[in-house]
Amino acid sequence: MTTEILIVDDNTDIRNILNELIQDAGYKTRLAANYQQGLNEIDKKIPDVAILDVKLDKGDNDGIELLSHIKSKNKDVPVIMISGHANIEMAISSLKHGAFEFVEKPFDQNRLLNFISRAVENLNLKNQNKEFENRLFSSYELIGNSKNIMNIKDQINKISITESRVLINGPSGSGKELIARKIHKNSKRNHKSFIILNGALLDSNKYELELFGEERDNGSIVYGALEKANKGTLLVDQVSEIPLNIQSKILRVLTDQKFKRLNGNQDINVDVRLICSSSKDLKNEIELGNFREDLYHRLNVFEINIKSLNERVSDIPLLIKYFSKKISQSYNIQNLNIDENDSYILNHNWHGNVRELRNLIERIAILQPDTKEKIANIVKESLKNENFDEKVTENSLSVPLKEAREKFEKEYLTIQLKKFNGNISKTANFVGMERSALHRKLKGLGIKEFN
Repeated sequence: MTTEILIVDDNTDIRNILNELIQDAGYKTRLAANYQQGLNEIDKKIPDVAILDVKLDKGDNDGIELLSHIKSKNKDVPVIMISGHANIEMAISSLKHGAFEFVEKPFDQNRLLNFISRAVENLNLKNQNKEFENRLFSSYELIGNSKNIMNIKDQINKISITESRVLINGPSGSGKELIARKIHKNSKRNHKSFIILNGALLDSNKYELELFGEERDNGSIVYGALEKANKGTLLVDQVSEIPLNIQSKILRVLTDQKFKRLNGNQDINVDVRLICSSSKDLKNEIELGNFREDLYHRLNVFEINIKSLNERVSDIPLLIKYFSKKISQSYNIQNLNIDENDSYILNHNWHGNVRELRNLIERIAILQPDTKEKIANIVKESLKNENFDEKVTENSLSVPLKEAREKFEKEYLTIQLKKFNGNISKTANFVGMERSALHRKLKGLGIKEFN
């Protein structure tokens, strides 16, 4: 599929030059001559890459507004900002709002094409990693031999063959989405879409748009989650966060099995299996007036409750073994030799539950320690240092291995230096490196030595 690039510039000559240059390079283009046209083009279809003039016709820095609008729809779209009135503040503002690059007019054509090429490569890499993560996640199994997990596996087998709505309760990171995926995978709908709508992440003004879609004045249609999931399964994650006025509309859809798109007059009939999940006690939310009781009873036809990892410690060794093998395969490295009965791991208070444990094992895979002692050191430092743990994201697979390894090595070695008050000899001894090798590593990672 040919990459499509949106060009928004109010200067006709610049717009035409960019259009010809980019098409000659083998890309498709769409053009907009002002702020409103740019907004319409973005809403019509998100481009693969965008080139935006900073100052258009709406006011100062209205190109930055378009940049923010694109990022609100898809944060991964690379946006190159261009301006003939460039200054440092403008460049910094663009980059802070997520711009991929900032280019001054008049621009060097080869340099701009190089930026575009890099932007396309960056987007393709992110898309490939997303596909990889989705395949990896959907291939995960529900691991554990605790009574809670064994009971849930039995429930999944029984509920999957029905069409009943399901409510999954459990703390963050415990595996609610995995349970929902397993229900879908084992159901007769498994050949259709599995769509996720996260109630906690949506803009409060966009719930209806995300759920029901919209019919635009230009004749285009934005499909909502209900239509995307037609004949398949819709998981509404963190359903407790959906506003009351939207809850009433969801209730109406469940009753009538139809709805209207925003600005639409035609009824849309859908056949969707609805699964909801929540980290909050919905009965308590009902008492507080935050959740409709009638909707709760509609959603809670069958209830699954997954406990926190701290309540099923017996599952931890199995999870370590499973994730070590799975993540080692994904990184194409030798299987990690992690002590499955490490008391430091077993006694840790897993606030992030299974997700936090998986992140720890992925971190070890990235650093690739070659001894059990080094692994143990990483475990202790990672679990006892909250700042380090918070900096580790769930999406570490979204960057190349080299970049991820450097990031974690920098975090890890910075912590070690601080722990030993900058003493290189003690730090080198602890991390298992020669003193000279540590000096080179610190220099290579850009870590300043201190006394």
